[in-house]
Parts: sequence; structure tokens; C-alpha cells
Amino acid sequence: MNVPRESIARAFAGAADYDGNARIQRDIAQALAARIAALALPRRPRVLEIGCGTGFLTQALAGLGGDWLVTDLSPEMLERCRARLGEDAHRRFAVLDGEYGDPGGGPFDLICSSLAVQWFDDAPRALARMGGWLAPGGHLMVTTLGPGSFAQWREAHAAEGLAAGTPRFTPVAAFGDFAVTAENRIERHDDPLAFLRALKAIGAHAADAGHRPLSPGQLRRTLARFAQSGCEVTYEVVTCHLHRAR
Repeated sequence: MNVPRESIARAFAGAADYDGNARIQRDIAQALAARIAALALPRRPRVLEIGCGTGFLTQALAGLGGDWLVTDLSPEMLERCRARLGEDAHRRFAVLDGEYGDPGGGPFDLICSSLAVQWFDDAPRALARMGGWLAPGGHLMVTTLGPGSFAQWREAHAAEGLAAGTPRFTPVAAFGDFAVTAENRIERHDDPLAFLRALKAIGAHAADAGHRPLSPGQLRRTLARFAQSGCEVTYEVVTCHLHRAR
């Protein structure tokens, strides 16, 4: 990943209609929650969530109980999550850069995150660092995006001799110290502009550093190529799991 932190925070701060457009993000969070619910966790786990967004995963895991530290890089997203979940004596909210910050308050029985660590500069290294925050027997389980994501959009650019501004996602093989699974999910849009509007609405339009915006003519031709693909977009969903020995 090579997207400036300030660009990421600014994009998500402006994602006012995130919930109305983040269909696949909600589905991925719910699937992750189901996997987490199957883990052997204490009756009252100590939980750290990284990159809560508006609270899809937080809400899906509300039945776990326990003591939660819910964090996000964006104060605006954190407040939307707080509004979704409401106040609770066992749930704290804090602005945190999950890759470089220190949450304090550990160790944790569960560290979880849904589609946040793909924005990290070095996701495998960051996850390894988080592993040090686990209590004995604790679990770290996150979803991120692999390099197969947005393949159709990149191919539309390549057909015009252009490079897309989509972030450079970490190869699956780089998560070698974790139990890793990967699956493709397909999202379909009515037309190319609907895809671009949806990206902006969820704050996922921050471009890779150094990307030069397309000229109006280049954009029109790229959109036409993308339309020929049926306006489908692949998300390569990578799930990483680390279980600390007791």
C-alpha cells in the first residue's frame, strides 16, 4: 500500500453515505463475525477492533460481550460507530492509527478488523506487531484485500495503455506467518459512473501515491472499456488468522 495517511483519513471523513453504498463491506464483516463467533474465546473476552468504520463488524459481534476497545483512524467514522452501537460501560472508543499507534490496555483475547489493514503501508509487519498484544491463547483475525481486487477496473485502464490509481494490495503469500484463506466476491454496478460514485461514497477512492489523474478523454475511454466488462468488480477477500499459544 502506498496511499498517504492524510488522504485516507480525509476520504473516509467525507464518506457521509458509507452505509448506503457499502453492501459488500457489510457482507464481508458479517462473514468475518461468523468465523470469529466460532473461535474458543473466554466468556468475557478483552477485544480490540482496528478500523471500525461505521460499525458493521462491531455490531455483528455485539453478542460476544466482554470489554471492547473500538478504534479507527478517522474521528468521523468512530463517531458514526458510536452512534450505531450506543454508549456502554464495557465499550470504549478511541482514535488510533492501527499500524503505528499503541492502543494500550492489553493484552487482548481477540484483535479483529474488517477491511482496514489493506490501507497499511506494510500489513504483514503490522499484524505481526499486533500479535504481540495478544493474551496467551488469544486470536487475531482480520480481513483485507488481495491484489486480485478491482481487476476489471485495472484491465480497462490497461486496454487504453493507462495505469489505474487503485492501491497496491499485499500479495497473499506475504502473510506467510498466518493461517490465510482467500475468496473472490463480485459486486455488480448499473454503469461505470455508479461504480465511481459508490467508491467515493464509501471513502475508498484515495489513489495510490504518484498516480496522475486521467484526462477527460482518457476517463471516457476507460469507462467505456469498463462498461464492456459488464461493470463487475472483483474483491479478493483475504482472511488472516493468528492464534497465540497458551
